[in-house]
Amino acid sequence: MSKENKTAKPLLWIGMASIGMAFAGLTSGYVVAKGSLEAKNIWQSIDLPMAFYFSTIAILLSSVLLIAGQRQFAKSTGMTPLRYLQLALLLGLAFVVLQVMGWRTLTNANIWFTGPNSTPAGSWLYVITWFHWMHALAGVIVLSLTTWRAHQGRYTADSHLGYDLAGQFWHFLGILWIYLLLFLAFLR
Repeated sequence: MSKENKTAKPLLWIGMASIGMAFAGLTSGYVVAKGSLEAKNIWQSIDLPMAFYFSTIAILLSSVLLIAGQRQFAKSTGMTPLRYLQLALLLGLAFVVLQVMGWRTLTNANIWFTGPNSTPAGSWLYVITWFHWMHALAGVIVLSLTTWRAHQGRYTADSHLGYDLAGQFWHFLGILWIYLLLFLAFLR
């Protein structure tokens, strides 16, 4: 086993744990701010845009496709999971676009991140979703590179660590998004 194979997965898990801790801090801050501002009767409850729910479908379907691709490797049929990866990438792009559409819905409803019309609830909503969006954008870049490598024939039934790592990171982002969506939907 190469040195890269021995270190790649633990490094990915450390990175994902770090990202998870950052979101734990953000959601904890949200809870504290909400509790404090509700006590003063100045917290604004915000309905989440439908685009956020549609983006959830996109990220879930993309994970399902990546899993199907991994199973293709396990079958050792000689077929690469390139098609699954391409479709997952398209759905990943749909996720990030739908998030932007969600923010547009918020601004159309006069909910702002900052400025004279902003509220703490709106600012928290933007910070949490934007921070995830930045990680999802990184995930889309990873999926793009992985798709390119698969197109070049770099992954085989015996050697597909890059595909596996990209899939694990993307699944993590999907699970994290579901957590955030439920958190924001129920603690608005």
